[in-house]
Amino acid sequence: MAVTDALLSSPGTTVATLTCCCAVVVFVVTLLKVTVGLWRTVRRNRTMAADFPAPPGGHWLLGHLVMLGPEGGELMLKGVGWADDYKYAHLIHLGPFLTNCAVYHPDYVRAIMARSDKKDEFAYGFLRPWLGDGLLTTAGPKWFRNRRLLTPGFHFEILKPYVRLFSESTNVMLKNWEDLTAGSSIDVFHHMGLMTLDSMLKCALSQHTDCQTRKTNDYIAAVYDLADLTMKRGRTISHRIDLIYAMSSDGRKYRKACKLVHEYAERIIAERKEALMQRDGEERANRKKYLDFLDILLEAKDEDGNGLTDAEIRDEVDTFMFEGHDTTASGLSWTLYCLARHPGHQEKCRKEAQEVLKGRTEVTWDLLPSLKYITMSVKEALRLFPPVPMIFRQLESPLTFPDGRIIAKGASVNISTHTLHHNSHVWENHTEYDPLRFSPENSKDRHPYAFIPFAAGPRNCIGQHFAMNELKTTVALILQRFSLTPDDTLPEPIPIPKLILRAKKPGLFLKIKPLSA
Repeated sequence: MAVTDALLSSPGTTVATLTCCCAVVVFVVTLLKVTVGLWRTVRRNRTMAADFPAPPGGHWLLGHLVMLGPEGGELMLKGVGWADDYKYAHLIHLGPFLTNCAVYHPDYVRAIMARSDKKDEFAYGFLRPWLGDGLLTTAGPKWFRNRRLLTPGFHFEILKPYVRLFSESTNVMLKNWEDLTAGSSIDVFHHMGLMTLDSMLKCALSQHTDCQTRKTNDYIAAVYDLADLTMKRGRTISHRIDLIYAMSSDGRKYRKACKLVHEYAERIIAERKEALMQRDGEERANRKKYLDFLDILLEAKDEDGNGLTDAEIRDEVDTFMFEGHDTTASGLSWTLYCLARHPGHQEKCRKEAQEVLKGRTEVTWDLLPSLKYITMSVKEALRLFPPVPMIFRQLESPLTFPDGRIIAKGASVNISTHTLHHNSHVWENHTEYDPLRFSPENSKDRHPYAFIPFAAGPRNCIGQHFAMNELKTTVALILQRFSLTPDDTLPEPIPIPKLILRAKKPGLFLKIKPLSA
């Protein structure tokens, strides 16, 4: 009684005691949740191990993390050899508890992509501070609603005017190339990144920023930093803990880059909303020649008449700016590399471009279907070097594959696009660059899930037609004016996954020469 009376008579002591007790309760509950979660994970991993093989060479504690290499690409490249051995799938152990099932056969890929399972939180959760709850990272009812609201923005009638903008941005890049000495070696990813960013700013936000003529670009530098830091965090076990990462130098750099990207998007959105308030719909239609992505976001309404919130608009803008320019830059860079390495195919594409364009510096919508060989060449490059080499899903219910093997609810699945596109059980002579694989006669009997550069199923890439139109436009305009050759003074570029498929340092360099030289 004396102790109780003392506590009650001292409010400060009572609050401190209650706070301490609450902290202990929270700690115990958290510890129990973690313990139960780990127990379930271990049990699920053991179940998968009974059905699926794990490649040899993993560390007893770190698993296959030791095979990532300094830039994280070695494990992806090893997957091609493992596909020769296992054909359908295998397990990858990323530390003592995290295991995912890598799948790379069309039958297995279809079984997963036909569903609408959410993206794996471990793989995509690190993107959330940057991309928020955009289409890439969100799931469930919110994803269905927002996907439905955004789909009209990718209708053919909306996409048509963008082809002119692709041409405009490509011509700016080619003008910069003309100022270089014939035979100059260029960092292809750098030039493609600036050009696709220029196109994206125009198509998505109606922003004409001259970003290709500046010596530096803070936005694109921040996007590169965010991609690199995200991949680095995924392979650093201690940085998977939010508190530790927040206090690290990488965490501080990540927050700084996020702040820059978010402020850029927020400023443009605020300016557009203010402009929309100053004029009615009729004036808006007369003033603009085309609807951009931001117009679609600001005007979208669901069946209840509700639009997107400011936070949702920013998330979708950030997502589209990243996915729309960085993945296309990757696809273009590797396509140009393939054509530089195969001058015969480059010449066939050039002749087609010259015949279709007839010297014009603008590709129009009606000309795109005529770029048949260029389309096949682009697709074959996307097969060899898919811009998104891995797609991660977390199963929301058990999955049974066609051969009877089962993966439990909650398991992480890695749809290894790169390995699928190099699976020797699916693709004959998979290392060869052969655009004729994608001729109509060679494609008609192909498994629909053998080639998925833009994913497939209900969660496929909403902007795939946008991307293909830009790829074809840019390749045609480049080859009409320039020849491309490899820079053999530098090492052969090695693909590495950094959210999108880039090239290992020093990068991907090609020599360019004007045809008029």
